[in-house]
Amino acid sequence: MRIMGLDYGSKTVGVALTDPLQITAQGLEIIRRKEENKLRRTLARIEEIIVENDVELIVLGLPKNMDGTEGFRVDATMEFREKLERRTGLKVVMMDERLTTVEADEIMDEAGIKKSEHKQYVDMIAAQIILTDYLNNRENVNSRD
Repeated sequence: MRIMGLDYGSKTVGVALTDPLQITAQGLEIIRRKEENKLRRTLARIEEIIVENDVELIVLGLPKNMDGTEGFRVDATMEFREKLERRTGLKVVMMDERLTTVEADEIMDEAGIKKSEHKQYVDMIAAQIILTDYLNNRENVNSRD
């Protein structure tokens, strides 16, 4: 059984998975869509990944503002959470994702990836960071039910 990490954005969803023992997280892919509210194919691809990888739990990044308040992106993310739970039947745990994009950029810099190529990887790496944060803190995570 694996855990899936998701970084939900307006036109992309970064996807990461744990190893079967749920010790480490690896970036898997970025699901892209043309319009923010066109989620049917995105949800279908997430379902495929869940079935193919025996996923038992989803960790979804919660895009709080730097001061801890919740802006408009949180509302969209919570709506996405509801759709995920309805469609997959899996529990979706929310994980604070502040600074994951900054951390993803730093990881890519250290790996020698050109700045011009960061955009094509950043969401997947952010999902990996969200999932790693969950694995490191799972006893203390508030599932925000």
